[in-house]
Amino acid sequence: ITGSAGFIGFHLVQQLKAGENEVYGMDNLNDYYDTRLKYDRLAACGINRQPEYGEEIRAAGENNYTFVRLDLGDAEGLQSLFDRYQFDVVVHLAAQAGVRYSLTHPEQYVESNIGGFLNLLEVCRKKNCRKLIYASSSSVYGNNAAVPFREEDRTDCPVSMYATSKKCNELMAFTYAQLYDLPVIGLRFFTVYGPYGRPDMAPMLFARAIRNGEPIRIFNNGALWRDFTYVQDIVGGIEKMILTPGMMREDVAGIPSTIYNIGRGEPVLLLDFISL
Repeated sequence: ITGSAGFIGFHLVQQLKAGENEVYGMDNLNDYYDTRLKYDRLAACGINRQPEYGEEIRAAGENNYTFVRLDLGDAEGLQSLFDRYQFDVVVHLAAQAGVRYSLTHPEQYVESNIGGFLNLLEVCRKKNCRKLIYASSSSVYGNNAAVPFREEDRTDCPVSMYATSKKCNELMAFTYAQLYDLPVIGLRFFTVYGPYGRPDMAPMLFARAIRNGEPIRIFNNGALWRDFTYVQDIVGGIEKMILTPGMMREDVAGIPSTIYNIGRGEPVLLLDFISL
């Protein structure tokens, strides 16, 4: 699991290591937001100290979870890792997150989300990985007005470099599926929330403002609808993808590539959300 100290990655680790799975997590522990939250997530999974770069740590009191601090941009380190282990399924959740951040730091999204994903695709291809599941995003739909979003809707009009990088991931994954028969499953997430959530996401931003008696920043006078999805529903969907043999469907017959939306399916008006 890449991005295993991230929000969704942490919950997926918790879910999988509770079963009869051998789980391996990696994360570069970058400082896009307060790293203390990432270390708290690691500690909750039994990783009780801050790892050095490249260091593998076995979870305390566990015999089925191992963590390594590693960056996807480190092609040699990634290759070495895949040389040491034969991973049955790879779940790629690591990414430079944040739509608004991508407006001021676009280069980081090319380096991490596109370059890092290419390195991962290459090692999965070389090591004949049986399945690669990767995180895409509902942001690929851009300003599409038709709701609910469908996987076959147009996604060629992104409005941020974050969305562009996720669309690139989908195209790259399809190419590797077509050229090398690598089974790939893309998951478009819709505004995930829950315990240990990212501090730059709406629930945390709004709650912090309310607690501190500060104004809440809203856009378009609050006339926005968001499909909030509880993190455990996301994790449940990923687990089904992992444990179900093979591909449940192919978007193009004969090419082992598919994309799924994972969302609640019932958008909430932003002002109602703030009131709650």
